Amino acid sequence: MLLTRGLLAATGYPQVGGTHLHVAHVLWGGLLLAVAVVLLLSYAGPVVRPLGAVVGGIGFGLFVDEIGKFVTADNDYFYAPTASLIYVVVVLLALLAEVLHGRRERDASELLAGAVDQAVSGVVGGFSPRARRRARGLVQAAGDQRGAPEVRALLRVVEDDEHEVPDVVGSVARWVVRGTHRLVRARWVPWVAVVVLTGTEAATIGRGLVAWLGGVDVPGWVVVGMLVSGAGSLACSVVGLVVVRRSREDGFAWFRRSVLVSLLLTQIFLFRLQQWAALTGLIVDLLVLGVVAAEGEVARARRLEAAGERENAR
Repeated sequence: MLLTRGLLAATGYPQVGGTHLHVAHVLWGGLLLAVAVVLLLSYAGPVVRPLGAVVGGIGFGLFVDEIGKFVTADNDYFYAPTASLIYVVVVLLALLAEVLHGRRERDASELLAGAVDQAVSGVVGGFSPRARRRARGLVQAAGDQRGAPEVRALLRVVEDDEHEVPDVVGSVARWVVRGTHRLVRARWVPWVAVVVLTGTEAATIGRGLVAWLGGVDVPGWVVVGMLVSGAGSLACSVVGLVVVRRSREDGFAWFRRSVLVSLLLTQIFLFRLQQWAALTGLIVDLLVLGVVAAEGEVARARRLEAAGERENAR
């Protein structure tokens, strides 16, 4: 979406199709979504799923970028709340993914089904060593489910293939995790992140008060929402500052909650107030989230290591 907006601004928002027609990019988005569906329904194997995800994701981005045209009577692409509406869509997708994948233990049958899915990819394209370990791990975690012996037998006969489809998203994610863990080795970095977090929350509340008193041309609920969510985020940070004295792990868990409140709520109202200029605050929030989450994980690892050493000493 950002790439589309940037290119359109750089080229002066051209009208593709001539004087009487305009081929809007929502149509290209729909076409790419259709191509993604055809790919995913027509082919099996490790190559097509990431390709379908990328093509479908680009299509959805082109589609949702034109949301302003389809919620206004005059087809206004520059409708003021557009950035906020798009951000709401992104937040809802993130929450949906978390509900589906991140908030419950996977059932044994799901683990076995995952191994079967890996086996299908292996039959089509072979197994790299990492893919074979992953599939075997799923079968092992599934336990004595009905069909598990057959899946193990299938995994054994899948051919070896040293080449693996590049996992760009996974590689970037691992690079980010490693990078943030390296950053927090410097003891001052997490505290800089906390200072930035607290300062931006205070600034958000101040901005909300200025908008309230200055009569900014936005609905009142936007200002109220910004003030309430900003206050909630600041409250989490204050709790974190109190708790961190006795438990670094718990304190940074509260800082993480503070950033999440900002990302999931406050930014919605900021995008409505500032439109695309709010991207700066979003980037800052994401950087702070990475640092405080990494510090929380490091603190947890240290606690578990210390507990293990005490247990061994006994």
